[in-house]
Amino acid sequence: MPEQGVTVGQLLLAEYQTVKDEQKARIGFRDNLLYVTLGVVAAVIAAAAQAKQASMLLALPPVCVVLGWTYLVNDEKISAIGYYVRDELGPRLAQLARAEGDFATFGWEAYHRTDVRRRSRKAIQVVIDLTAFCVVPLAALVVFWASGDGGGLLVVLSVLEALAVVGFGVQVLVYTRPARSAQSPA
Repeated sequence: MPEQGVTVGQLLLAEYQTVKDEQKARIGFRDNLLYVTLGVVAAVIAAAAQAKQASMLLALPPVCVVLGWTYLVNDEKISAIGYYVRDELGPRLAQLARAEGDFATFGWEAYHRTDVRRRSRKAIQVVIDLTAFCVVPLAALVVFWASGDGGGLLVVLSVLEALAVVGFGVQVLVYTRPARSAQSPA
């Protein structure tokens, strides 16, 4: 029985399936991070209110920054996978198939980006991300500062936390810029 080799096309399709599986897993994980953040925020606020200790709100900024950073990194990787499929895998498979004319492999990867409401959805998502991961912890810090419930060390800690939250908010905004393909100069 003759040995059967693996073609380049089969390898590229296997790579496509692998990266799409990773993208799907990252989407689920990323989306759940918003729910986890909401749960943590609710739990910390409830605990602080019950104990009547505004200083407990100082737990929110680091938690929100860590969860937000994880959310942001996963979101960037999800987009990077889409770019890779559109800019690398698709053209290589089309070349192997010797496609003639205006044939686009994995057309959905580009087509879904042409929706006229895409920009408004992206803007709304940025507002949601900034609210969940930045506005809420900054509001917690304002409540802490207004309560006068902390000594000098806690105030210093709260200022450092505020700087971390603002720094993270800047990163959220930086990541919202239109991304470039790997072939475009940065």
